[in-house]
Amino acid sequence: MGGRTGGGRGRRGTYRPMSEINVTPLVDVMLVLLIIFMVAAPMMTVGVPVDLPRTNATPLNQEQEPLTISVNAEGRIFLQETEVQMDALVAQLRAILASQPTQQGQPERRIFVRGDRAINYGRVMEVMGTVNAAGFSRVALLAEQPAGAAPRPAPAPNRPQGR
Repeated sequence: MGGRTGGGRGRRGTYRPMSEINVTPLVDVMLVLLIIFMVAAPMMTVGVPVDLPRTNATPLNQEQEPLTISVNAEGRIFLQETEVQMDALVAQLRAILASQPTQQGQPERRIFVRGDRAINYGRVMEVMGTVNAAGFSRVALLAEQPAGAAPRPAPAPNRPQGR
Protein backbone atom coordinates (compact mmCIF):
# COMPACT_ATOMS: atom_id res chain seq x y z
CA MET A 1 0.00 0.00 0.00
CA GLY A 2 2.22 2.67 -1.19
CA GLY A 3 0.78 6.14 -1.56
CA ARG A 4 1.18 8.10 -4.75
CA THR A 5 2.31 11.68 -4.51
CA GLY A 6 1.65 12.69 -8.08
CA GLY A 7 -1.79 13.74 -9.10
CA GLY A 8 -4.28 11.55 -7.33
CA ARG A 9 -5.60 9.97 -10.55
CA GLY A 10 -2.72 7.72 -11.13
CA ARG A 11 -0.78 10.00 -13.43
CA ARG A 12 2.34 11.68 -12.37
CA GLY A 13 2.93 15.38 -12.96
CA THR A 14 -0.56 16.37 -14.08
CA TYR A 15 -1.60 19.96 -13.59
CA ARG A 16 -4.73 20.62 -11.58
CA PRO A 17 -6.22 24.11 -11.74
CA MET A 18 -6.75 25.84 -8.42
CA SER A 19 -10.47 26.39 -7.79
CA GLU A 20 -10.13 29.08 -5.09
CA ILE A 21 -9.88 32.81 -5.73
CA ASN A 22 -7.30 34.76 -3.78
CA VAL A 23 -9.18 37.87 -2.59
CA THR A 24 -6.33 39.43 -0.62
CA PRO A 25 -5.06 41.60 -3.52
CA LEU A 26 -8.62 42.71 -4.26
CA VAL A 27 -9.17 43.74 -0.64
CA ASP A 28 -5.85 45.62 -0.61
CA VAL A 29 -6.76 47.59 -3.73
CA MET A 30 -10.24 48.38 -2.42
CA LEU A 31 -8.88 49.66 0.91
CA VAL A 32 -6.40 51.92 -0.88
CA LEU A 33 -9.19 53.31 -3.09
CA LEU A 34 -11.39 53.84 -0.05
CA ILE A 35 -8.67 55.85 1.69
CA ILE A 36 -8.02 57.92 -1.44
CA PHE A 37 -11.70 58.79 -1.80
CA MET A 38 -12.08 59.57 1.91
CA VAL A 39 -9.22 62.05 1.69
CA ALA A 40 -10.18 63.54 -1.69
CA ALA A 41 -13.97 63.92 -1.18
CA PRO A 42 -13.90 66.73 1.42
CA MET A 43 -11.54 68.74 -0.79
CA MET A 44 -14.04 68.75 -3.67
CA THR A 45 -17.04 70.19 -1.81
CA VAL A 46 -16.42 73.94 -2.16
CA GLY A 47 -14.88 75.49 -5.25
CA VAL A 48 -14.57 79.13 -4.17
CA PRO A 49 -12.02 79.84 -1.42
CA VAL A 50 -13.64 82.01 1.24
CA ASP A 51 -12.28 82.67 4.74
CA LEU A 52 -15.48 82.45 6.83
CA PRO A 53 -15.88 84.23 10.18
CA ARG A 54 -16.28 82.03 13.27
CA THR A 55 -19.41 81.70 15.42
CA ASN A 56 -20.76 79.49 18.21
CA ALA A 57 -24.25 79.14 16.68
CA THR A 58 -25.55 75.63 16.17
CA PRO A 59 -25.73 74.34 12.59
CA LEU A 60 -29.13 73.98 10.90
CA ASN A 61 -30.60 70.67 9.77
CA GLN A 62 -31.08 70.59 6.01
CA GLU A 63 -33.86 68.82 4.14
CA GLN A 64 -32.18 69.28 0.75
CA GLU A 65 -28.98 70.74 -0.72
CA PRO A 66 -29.03 74.55 -0.40
CA LEU A 67 -27.86 77.00 -3.03
CA THR A 68 -24.69 78.84 -2.03
CA ILE A 69 -23.79 82.40 -2.95
CA SER A 70 -20.17 83.28 -2.12
CA VAL A 71 -18.53 86.70 -1.96
CA ASN A 72 -14.74 86.33 -2.06
CA ALA A 73 -12.11 88.70 -0.68
CA GLU A 74 -12.09 90.76 -3.91
CA GLY A 75 -15.87 91.28 -3.73
CA ARG A 76 -16.68 88.99 -6.69
CA ILE A 77 -19.94 87.03 -6.43
CA PHE A 78 -20.23 83.30 -7.14
CA LEU A 79 -23.41 81.23 -7.43
CA GLN A 80 -22.25 77.74 -6.43
CA GLU A 81 -18.85 77.78 -8.27
CA THR A 82 -19.85 80.05 -11.18
CA GLU A 83 -19.02 83.75 -11.08
CA VAL A 84 -22.02 86.01 -11.72
CA GLN A 85 -22.61 89.75 -11.85
CA MET A 86 -24.93 91.34 -9.30
CA ASP A 87 -27.56 92.26 -11.93
CA ALA A 88 -27.69 88.66 -13.24
CA LEU A 89 -27.77 86.97 -9.81
CA VAL A 90 -31.56 86.99 -9.30
CA ALA A 91 -32.26 85.81 -12.86
CA GLN A 92 -29.88 82.86 -12.45
CA LEU A 93 -31.37 81.94 -9.05
CA ARG A 94 -34.87 81.93 -10.57
CA ALA A 95 -33.68 79.84 -13.53
CA ILE A 96 -32.10 77.26 -11.21
CA LEU A 97 -35.15 77.02 -8.99
CA ALA A 98 -37.54 76.89 -11.98
CA SER A 99 -35.61 74.00 -13.54
CA GLN A 100 -36.03 71.84 -10.44
CA PRO A 101 -39.33 70.11 -9.73
CA THR A 102 -41.10 71.24 -6.57
CA GLN A 103 -43.57 69.19 -4.60
CA GLN A 104 -46.68 70.47 -2.88
CA GLY A 105 -46.00 71.31 0.76
CA GLN A 106 -42.23 71.38 0.24
CA PRO A 107 -40.62 74.51 1.69
CA GLU A 108 -38.77 76.98 -0.51
CA ARG A 109 -35.15 76.02 -1.12
CA ARG A 110 -32.67 77.59 1.30
CA ILE A 111 -30.02 79.99 -0.02
CA PHE A 112 -26.76 80.40 1.91
CA VAL A 113 -24.60 83.52 1.59
CA ARG A 114 -20.91 83.06 2.40
CA GLY A 115 -18.84 86.21 2.79
CA ASP A 116 -15.08 86.30 3.20
CA ARG A 117 -13.90 87.63 6.56
CA ALA A 118 -11.89 90.40 4.86
CA ILE A 119 -14.77 91.65 2.69
CA ASN A 120 -16.73 94.80 3.52
CA TYR A 121 -19.89 93.92 5.46
CA GLY A 122 -21.89 96.20 3.19
CA ARG A 123 -21.09 94.07 0.12
CA VAL A 124 -22.46 90.93 1.81
CA MET A 125 -25.58 92.80 2.91
CA GLU A 126 -26.02 94.16 -0.63
CA VAL A 127 -26.06 90.58 -1.96
CA MET A 128 -28.47 89.42 0.76
CA GLY A 129 -30.74 92.42 0.19
CA THR A 130 -30.85 91.81 -3.57
CA VAL A 131 -31.77 88.15 -3.09
CA ASN A 132 -34.34 88.94 -0.40
CA ALA A 133 -35.92 91.76 -2.44
CA ALA A 134 -36.38 89.32 -5.33
CA GLY A 135 -38.75 87.26 -3.16
CA PHE A 136 -36.45 84.62 -1.71
CA SER A 137 -37.25 84.46 1.99
CA ARG A 138 -35.04 81.58 3.17
CA VAL A 139 -31.69 83.39 2.99
CA ALA A 140 -29.06 82.73 5.67
CA LEU A 141 -25.46 83.71 6.39
CA LEU A 142 -22.82 81.02 6.81
CA ALA A 143 -20.04 81.15 9.38
CA GLU A 144 -17.35 78.72 10.48
CA GLN A 145 -17.44 77.04 13.91
CA PRO A 146 -14.34 77.82 15.99
CA ALA A 147 -12.05 74.83 16.48
CA GLY A 148 -12.90 72.89 19.63
CA ALA A 149 -15.86 75.06 20.58
CA ALA A 150 -19.07 73.32 21.55
CA PRO A 151 -22.36 75.08 20.87
CA ARG A 152 -23.64 76.97 23.90
CA PRO A 153 -27.10 76.18 25.23
CA ALA A 154 -29.75 78.85 24.89
CA PRO A 155 -29.96 81.13 27.95
CA ALA A 156 -32.90 80.63 30.27
CA PRO A 157 -35.56 83.33 30.10
CA ASN A 158 -35.46 85.90 32.88
CA ARG A 159 -38.33 85.32 35.26
CA PRO A 160 -39.15 87.38 38.29
CA GLN A 161 -38.64 85.44 41.49
CA GLY A 162 -41.74 84.95 43.56
CA ARG A 163 -41.68 85.04 47.39
